[in-house]
Amino acid sequence: MKVDFGKTSHDYVKYRAGYPETLFSRLKDYGIGHIGQTILDIGTGTGYLARPLAKQGAKVTGMDPSAEMLTAAEQLDREQHITIRYVQGRAEKLPFPDRSFHVVTAGQCWHWFERDQAAREVYRVLQPRGKIAIVHFDWLPLPGSVVSVTEQLILQYNPEWKGGGGTGIYPQWLTDLSEAGFQDMESFSFDVNVPYTHESWRGRIRASAGIGASLPPEQVVSFDAELQRILSASYPDPLMIPHRVFAVIGTKNSEEPRSDNAVTG
Repeated sequence: MKVDFGKTSHDYVKYRAGYPETLFSRLKDYGIGHIGQTILDIGTGTGYLARPLAKQGAKVTGMDPSAEMLTAAEQLDREQHITIRYVQGRAEKLPFPDRSFHVVTAGQCWHWFERDQAAREVYRVLQPRGKIAIVHFDWLPLPGSVVSVTEQLILQYNPEWKGGGGTGIYPQWLTDLSEAGFQDMESFSFDVNVPYTHESWRGRIRASAGIGASLPPEQVVSFDAELQRILSASYPDPLMIPHRVFAVIGTKNSEEPRSDNAVTG
């Protein structure tokens, strides 16, 4: 399934919910998001993770492969009078010198990368004792919920979609980082309910990988009409959508990543 979020940048800007403020206060407890820090936000999309960090006084660079998403991010920055530097590029080959940043963040995107390559590149561009934070903000498809019904409809239109049935927890990310040489691994999670109107939930789903970022426009229109029918028939407006925030934090402890051939004793 080919995914291009640039195809859905309009809905992405309008309907993708930002991260809850509690996330950023918790990240600060781990030394992430302080005034003057240099932060690289990979897979930045429209800057939903980068922008709050910049508001806290960090010097943020956002990077994404999609020119359309970066254009949308720049527009949002202008509207909110925020300065973020944007660079088009991929996490597997970061266009920055060694030891360039205090922090690297990755919001809602680690699963799109060649993860071993991305982890090594992040390690390379971090300063000693620099940190990486991988962050997720996922809806939860609890049995019988509107989320579960929505996921079933997505699969009817896009059987190749692999994003359903999630728990919002990604233990494999800790392994990815450990194998790249990161140490002092920590993680946390918490749940929140996010209110959506019928319109905004439809827009949120159109802005997802399974629909707007991968299906032809005529199928997106057909899917959206069917979802509207289901919502109107069975679910009061507004909706309360359960979400889970999950974060993994790793620290670069040495100048070079650990070698698989290292001898210990």
